[in-house]
Amino acid sequence: MGKYIVGITGASGSIYGIRLIEELLRSSNEVHVIVTDSGKKVMEYETEYDMDGVLRKIEEHKDRIKIHNIDNLFAATASGSFKTDGMIIMPCSMSTLGEIANGVSKNLLGRSADVCLKERRKLIVVPRETPFGTIHLRNMLSLSEAGAVILPAMPGFYHKPQSLNDAIDFVVGKVLDALDIENNLFKKWGHDEY
Repeated sequence: MGKYIVGITGASGSIYGIRLIEELLRSSNEVHVIVTDSGKKVMEYETEYDMDGVLRKIEEHKDRIKIHNIDNLFAATASGSFKTDGMIIMPCSMSTLGEIANGVSKNLLGRSADVCLKERRKLIVVPRETPFGTIHLRNMLSLSEAGAVILPAMPGFYHKPQSLNDAIDFVVGKVLDALDIENNLFKKWGHDEY
């Protein structure tokens, strides 16, 4: 169906990115994944997965996923001629957010985000930090003004989550909604259930 880039950085909450990858693949999309070195460390610390474990978890979809080396600036995602339906950085550290907001492309993740902005493709940034400092807020404003969607990892509670997975799915569902991808990860407000 679609072609998406998913970035995972060293911010807390790599499980969000893992769940997003699963849902994008489940919806028959092609997914290109870029994980920072810190993102790999945090993933191993916070979850039961390393990147090999993530790949085993999604084994049935391996023909539609490509893991890119963070330092490979010759990867397809670094070029505007590589057409995608959008990029999601989930979770996004304040360091990565600051680099992108200021046009710094030190690695493939930053370059791919820069390509999305310059080509006017959807870029969704999911910051995972609290509280936000003034510099963080300025950088988010700069990205928003450049066309990015700032979608903080803030689970809602009107759907009455029963588990941590429900709270995670709420945020992933909000990202999918922003991409116009149908999903049932949480009950939408205004439905008869409320």
